[in-house]
Amino acid sequence: MTFEAYISNIRTKTGKDPKDFFDEAVRTGVLRPETKTMEFVGWLKSRSGLGHGHAMAVWEAFRRNGWVPLAPNGSAPRKPRAAKPKS
Repeated sequence: MTFEAYISNIRTKTGKDPKDFFDEAVRTGVLRPETKTMEFVGWLKSRSGLGHGHAMAVWEAFRRNGWVPLAPNGSAPRKPRAAKPKS
């Protein structure tokens, strides 16, 4: 199953996108700068009824979007700017 298929199945099962889960995890305090992957995955599985693979796909969506690790103020960190080439 492709990553996109996992995300599509998650939308079908829960009616939520990864961003919805991100916002909920921040709001409830489970997603903090020091949150470990499996802490989040366990929370999401118990909260949403998703299985392990689908919960991991949500975490991967967070990672791919640059939302983890979380910045200390509770927001998604900014993506670093590309370094200027040395002259």
